[in-house]
Amino acid sequence: MAPKKEKVDANKPALIGITAPKDEDFPSWYQQVLTKGDMLEYYDVSGCYIMKPGSYSVWEKIQAWFDGKIKEMGVQNAYFPMFVSSRVLEKEKDHVEGFAPEVAWVTKAGSTDLEEPIAIRPTSETVMYPYYAKWIRSHRDLPLKLNQWNSVVRWEFKHPQPFLRTREFLWQEGHTAFLTREEAEQEVLEVLDLYARIYEELLAVPVIKGHKTEKEKFAGGFFTTTTEGYIAATGRGIQGATSHCLGQNFSKMFGISVEDPKNDGEKINVWQNSWGLSTRVIGVMVMTHGDDKGLVMPPRVAQYQVVVIPCGITVKTTEEDKANIVDGVMKIEETLKKAGVRVVADTRDNYSPGWKFSDWELKGVPLRLEFGPMDFRKQQVVAARRATGQKDFLALADLAESIPKLLEEIQEEMYKKAKSSFDSHVIRVTNWEDFVPALNNKNLVQIPWCGVTDCEDKIKERSTRQDTGEEVDERAPSMGAKSLCIPFEQLEGIIPGETKCPACGRDAKVWCMFGRSY
Repeated sequence: MAPKKEKVDANKPALIGITAPKDEDFPSWYQQVLTKGDMLEYYDVSGCYIMKPGSYSVWEKIQAWFDGKIKEMGVQNAYFPMFVSSRVLEKEKDHVEGFAPEVAWVTKAGSTDLEEPIAIRPTSETVMYPYYAKWIRSHRDLPLKLNQWNSVVRWEFKHPQPFLRTREFLWQEGHTAFLTREEAEQEVLEVLDLYARIYEELLAVPVIKGHKTEKEKFAGGFFTTTTEGYIAATGRGIQGATSHCLGQNFSKMFGISVEDPKNDGEKINVWQNSWGLSTRVIGVMVMTHGDDKGLVMPPRVAQYQVVVIPCGITVKTTEEDKANIVDGVMKIEETLKKAGVRVVADTRDNYSPGWKFSDWELKGVPLRLEFGPMDFRKQQVVAARRATGQKDFLALADLAESIPKLLEEIQEEMYKKAKSSFDSHVIRVTNWEDFVPALNNKNLVQIPWCGVTDCEDKIKERSTRQDTGEEVDERAPSMGAKSLCIPFEQLEGIIPGETKCPACGRDAKVWCMFGRSY
């Protein structure tokens, strides 16, 4: 749903805080949190946005963590051009069909028409694999494990949403090749575990791991695994990251084959994987933790983990007391920096402490330290937690030890809160009459499912909000329920030949999670 337009009075100063409640006007809330929280700036090309340091620093931390993990797996970074010829892009028909509506084409150079249109990569399988065929000449060249950190362009015509649905976005895409299916499948799951850890350990966002259905799997792939999240304010699911086993489909199309070392002289096609995580993670994090005061940043990825603010300085404060307070604030900052804490001291003298409190709350800094005349005398600070508002009194002498511990406690509390919300909104449904009401109550649902694609299509059709008599916004995310994943952790209760799919009455085979989604 598009954010509501606010009436602007040119004679009134701009409000610093969030004016749209999260639970009442989520689209406007999301827009305000990102812009007023200094995460993002709108750009003059629709669907494109400027990532400011507040958000890009989150991506840098994710990048550093994940890059280290995949290098331990033997993956190397490379970079391939962003352009791909139409001839190459169209070589793998199933693949290009899945992306065709979103491909952006370059057709002119200056005023001259190009002889052949050139696409801007929506993903890089067709860019990279002709060269994999060139480089992989023997089974001794395997495995080949490459990753690139880059941007891609998908010219979507749906209503753009910052971080979630953008025409250009940053991501990493890993592309690997193996001799055997077993090696490929092992890596798919290993990478998926890393993606889940990014969400849960860095961003404090719970996810469910599972397989995509045949309908929802990667175009041209063998199977797709996914991490699925949940946005409590809207009751919608959201795909977090995907790890695909491409099988031998692409290697057959691009001629990537070697001699089988177990069968001398017999040519076999290699097994391939691709896997990707994008800046969508930032949007998921913001939607999960933010509140009506603004951003709430998990300490492990926050640009600043701590802000130190001098307090209690008035016209009656002596110059000696002023000097003690400012000097104390700077010493606190220095102590925490040496302890490895990302900290900033806000010593601006043209803003009141209250204004600074609101400003840093808006930006979601996990911990605020207040230091005034009384604190100087008691050699303490007041520590206010952004996520809960709880205040603690901490001794100055212990800050190098107490602050890192407190930040870890905040991180854990944020994850537990989000996990509790997610778990309470995944509902088990075995009767169709309960399906749509559960969705309307902002839940995701798990049903015993037959696994048939046409049933999946009917579920989406039958669960649109049109069935409920509610107004439908065509620019909004999917109004009908789609399959999110077949969870790895299956519920009990499916009896072969007895348990029926509530949507079509066929024999149920697996528990599948459905939901309205982004």
